[in-house]
Amino acid sequence: MPYIYEPKGKAKEYGDYALNLYNGCTHGCKYCYVPAIRRQSQEAFHATASARNIKWPELTKEIKAHVGKPLFFCFMCDPYQPLDSEMKITRNAIQLCKNSGVQVFLLTKGGARSIRDFDLLGEGDHYGATLTFTNRTQSREWEPGAAEPEERIDALRNAYKWGIFTWASLEPVIDPVQSLEIISRCHEFVDMFKVGKWNHDARAHAIDWKAFGTEAVRLLEKYGKKYYIKKDLAEYLR
Repeated sequence: MPYIYEPKGKAKEYGDYALNLYNGCTHGCKYCYVPAIRRQSQEAFHATASARNIKWPELTKEIKAHVGKPLFFCFMCDPYQPLDSEMKITRNAIQLCKNSGVQVFLLTKGGARSIRDFDLLGEGDHYGATLTFTNRTQSREWEPGAAEPEERIDALRNAYKWGIFTWASLEPVIDPVQSLEIISRCHEFVDMFKVGKWNHDARAHAIDWKAFGTEAVRLLEKYGKKYYIKKDLAEYLR
């Protein structure tokens, strides 16, 4: 099977072509959708991570065939989970893309771990962070192995200073107040926001999604930011 593939469904809203570099993810996010897709328990999926058995010459050929088509890292894992500090698979993959003129779109909760690769990113590349909370205690509860909120925000600020296009993924929205606070706190150094909702959890039904979406759009337009409202949230704004 090819390494690069076309995502389907909601994932398509983030990228037309994607590459997954690791199996498993030790960030341990309680809202993670990947275990269900892989038909694993949350515990098994988050227990360990391993690098995919990538044959680099074959991946190089695939990357060269995708010139002009940005490549998203990653849907089924985090490219900067702790294992990457040792393996540096993400850096190798980015380097292959840059050698071939392929733009890279990154999304991570790895925080400071991702900064080491900023020297590879340039025009057309995007660096993104998933931001769910401003409250450290709640983040530790829901995302025990991920970088803390302030660290992710600092990584975005750092990338912006490097001249890298930055974006933030506000999804899942578990606490709308905190998600709105993130927009207000980060708008000066985040170039674009992608805003969704909270899915696959009965507690999400208690949230007034129309009110949240309306206020998110108001803030984003107030600050003059580029934004994309995901389809599942956009349904409430019609």
